[in-house]
Amino acid sequence: MDLRNIAIIAHVDHGKTTLVDEMLKQSGSFRENQAVAERAMDSNDLERERGITILAKATSVEWKGIRMNIVDTPGHADFGGEVERILSMVDGVVLLVDAAEGPMPQTKFVTSKALALGLRPIVVLNKVDKGDAEPDRALDEVFDLFANLGADDDQLDFPAMYASGRSGWADMELDGPRKDLSALLDLIVEHVPAPRQVEARGEPFRMLATTLGADPFIGRLLTGRVEAGTLKVGETVKALSRDGTKIEQFRATKILAARGLTQEPIEVAEAGDIVSLAGMTKATVADTICALEVEDAIPAQPIDPPTITVTFGINDSPLAGKDGKKVQSRVIRDRLMKEAESNVAIKVTDTPGGDAFEVAGRGELQMGVLIENMRREGFELSVSRPQVLFQEIDGVRHEPIEEVTIDVDDEYSGVVIEKLTGVRKGEMTEMKPAGAGKTRIIAHVPSRGLIGYHGEFLTDTRGTGVLNRVFHEWAPHKGEIPGRRAGVLISMENGVSVAYAIFNLEDRGKFFIGAQEPVYQGMIIGEHSRENDLEVNPLKGKKLTNVRASGTDEAVRLTTPVRMSLEEAIAYIDNDELVEVTPNAIRLRKRHLDPHERKRASRAA
Repeated sequence: MDLRNIAIIAHVDHGKTTLVDEMLKQSGSFRENQAVAERAMDSNDLERERGITILAKATSVEWKGIRMNIVDTPGHADFGGEVERILSMVDGVVLLVDAAEGPMPQTKFVTSKALALGLRPIVVLNKVDKGDAEPDRALDEVFDLFANLGADDDQLDFPAMYASGRSGWADMELDGPRKDLSALLDLIVEHVPAPRQVEARGEPFRMLATTLGADPFIGRLLTGRVEAGTLKVGETVKALSRDGTKIEQFRATKILAARGLTQEPIEVAEAGDIVSLAGMTKATVADTICALEVEDAIPAQPIDPPTITVTFGINDSPLAGKDGKKVQSRVIRDRLMKEAESNVAIKVTDTPGGDAFEVAGRGELQMGVLIENMRREGFELSVSRPQVLFQEIDGVRHEPIEEVTIDVDDEYSGVVIEKLTGVRKGEMTEMKPAGAGKTRIIAHVPSRGLIGYHGEFLTDTRGTGVLNRVFHEWAPHKGEIPGRRAGVLISMENGVSVAYAIFNLEDRGKFFIGAQEPVYQGMIIGEHSRENDLEVNPLKGKKLTNVRASGTDEAVRLTTPVRMSLEEAIAYIDNDELVEVTPNAIRLRKRHLDPHERKRASRAA
């Protein structure tokens, strides 16, 4: 059967997963009456809740006797490690661009990787039926983007289509019949080259592993594209590392291939197929799986280095072990090591004490997703504030700089520019109108300055601004960036908070807790209205007398406490503070719970 391997790439929220849904429906991968979830490709709970794709997934459709393997990729740069490897499996990409927003930072990030590999993109302008769509402007911007990224003449002569993924149509002309996606499927067959199959079948078997998964019944699964040769179930193969060293020899116990939304076992994998193999114990992502006579590894894409690190430790607060079942450091270590194995963008190192682990990754969102997954699995952790990783280049300390693209209403552009360039040491590179009453600002800002900025940005723009960021370059250290200005309110007692006490303390700042919540000494229960930290007693009840006066005993009404999400809490804390994460609670605390120890530590610092 003829084959085509393609990846669908786009910025966050430009409609990749929805389009793949429609392709599956229209190619007959589902029965007419089959119940299928919306965004069927986003299979994991967190992906459904947040409406984002975290893990790349493969599916396949049949069209006019040709099998298409389609890979749906994540849009967020934090999960870019996935996208870089996926592109080496495919022979073509469909680049999806929102007709209103035009190309965005992630579009640029992924497209640059695809063009560098020599892939010829098909451009689909999606959401053209939206009120503010300007497909012609968006198309010009895509052309400029390709030219800036150094595309060759072949790549610049790309076919473009107009589409609405949600309504399920794509046409070459903007005022075409708007019936279905057949024009897009035909274009993929015509434009994307077939994999090197026939001449490669006689060669010895070779495949590059690009993603690692696990199945509760089969064990570890390595997915990749067969570059050459054929492999039957039960044959013995070996794994080579990137430099050609032999890692292990094993029997291929199962071969799975994507058919629609399911993985089905097949007997023989042929050149060009995208398959998953089972049977290995050590081989991992970026290794070459090959016949015993092959000596050279397939060159693998280098992975971009991590830019931030977070310390994961055991939960040692007085409330430890009340919620979660998994609290020991070795259980936490095993879980992190398992994560680092399947996610090449994460690196885990032990700290000298053995109670905590440094986890380095691409960004706050990636860390937030990992912590949220662990929390749901029953872990209790304490997590530090993210720190940026530095590099020594020619004896000078360099830090990561990110390109930030912001779309904001005109009235808020002043405050955004002031925060980015004044306080956070960024440099503005471009500012232009972006449609009705909106401004687009592009700036290069140190990663340090962006930690914890997103919440403040939403407050400054009344929730209307859109901020996107992507790694730009390493640059010499930009100097001090001030942290959080306000101090915090710290509980001085262990027990359960009392409404009367909080009511009397409300003029000291805003609270993160309400009445009848467990608190302990050293726990952060609110933000002080001044710059210093203040210890308060949230347990102090009302002194009772036997004199009753009318009007004094009305019920106490408390201001609603500020509740933070996991990412907000991690971004809010300072270097001497931690976030305590359990399956049912997120609490902020001081690193040293005892006030005397805190004083000692601050003197030493």
